[in-house]
Amino acid sequence: MSFLRNYLNQIKPNFEEGGKLHAFRSVFDGFETFLYVPNTTAKSGASIHDAIDSKRIMSMVVIALMPALLFGMYNIGYQNYQAAHVDGSFLDMFIYGALVVLPKIIVSYIVGLGIEFAWAQWKNEEIQEGYLVSGIIIPMILPVGCPLWVIVLAVAFAVIFGKEIFGGTGMNIFNVALLARAFLFFSYPTKMSGDTVWVSTESIWGFGNTLPDGFTCATPLGQMATGSAPTASLMDSFIGLIPGSIGETSVIAIAIGAIILLWTGIASWKTMFSVFAGGAVLSYIFQATGQSTVEWYHQFAIGGFCFGAVFMATDPVTSARTETGKYIYGFIIGALAVIIRQMNPGFPEGMMLAILFGNMMAPTIDYFVVQRNINKRLNRVKK
Repeated sequence: MSFLRNYLNQIKPNFEEGGKLHAFRSVFDGFETFLYVPNTTAKSGASIHDAIDSKRIMSMVVIALMPALLFGMYNIGYQNYQAAHVDGSFLDMFIYGALVVLPKIIVSYIVGLGIEFAWAQWKNEEIQEGYLVSGIIIPMILPVGCPLWVIVLAVAFAVIFGKEIFGGTGMNIFNVALLARAFLFFSYPTKMSGDTVWVSTESIWGFGNTLPDGFTCATPLGQMATGSAPTASLMDSFIGLIPGSIGETSVIAIAIGAIILLWTGIASWKTMFSVFAGGAVLSYIFQATGQSTVEWYHQFAIGGFCFGAVFMATDPVTSARTETGKYIYGFIIGALAVIIRQMNPGFPEGMMLAILFGNMMAPTIDYFVVQRNINKRLNRVKK
């Protein structure tokens, strides 16, 4: 690849101060640092003190998301063929799902990265890499029936108001992808909930089946919100062959991503474990008191609980950073997610609000953990 490095070195002066293309310095820098590890460190925002820079960390998270994304594509086709009562091959279902999902991912990246590039040019700053992950997560946490124009609005809102105005990557208070979902949930609720948005209903290029107008299909969480037990079996929920957001249905695929994140040290096992611990405790309490007909462990296999615990609660920017704080932060998220699911039928998917609330509480949690450590040391000195 030396020829590519030599070519970049040859054209680089054109993008530096005084060069004829210096106005696009941020664009060139973004592509160069994506291809090669830079020999400089960040001056503000996210500073990764490790052998790899933040772009490589973001790239590894994208790799960890691939199993959930690929299974989500297959499941979209599977749900369509099941609804139409038509037999189809694995390849037919997967290709149909890919044709449905890829435009959403492309739109998400075009809009999000377009804003990132424009913002960097306007501020004369480096292009930040945080949207590499957010750009793929946003489509994965949306229903398959969510229109492209709605995704455009959500991405623009999340990137501008949830990230850039705070200073960019490493400065944002809330998880960017979840802000996009929250924006849609409260601004366009009919595109995000109900029984008509979870199954793709149109044929694409000869793949898939056209379903009747107004076709409905409830998710297990939607059924639980009405007071009835989910009709999907625990095994189907575990595998992921259920209606739901594009990338959130398969526990197996998400678990593969979790292993990658933990093995590479990118995600904190303390946060991840605590989310499940908090969810398990509250689920068991609701089940033991007769307020829930769902087994406590079944809660993890439906909705976005596992996806949120693995990929969003562990976000190093918006989560707690102290070691003790990670336990508290994760437990609060898991417990609150189940409480919202069980006590508020208007919000059947409590994970989104629980993580956003956890993001808001993370600095306070860290503050009290640090102060407690300081006070303990002061007491030892006094003794």
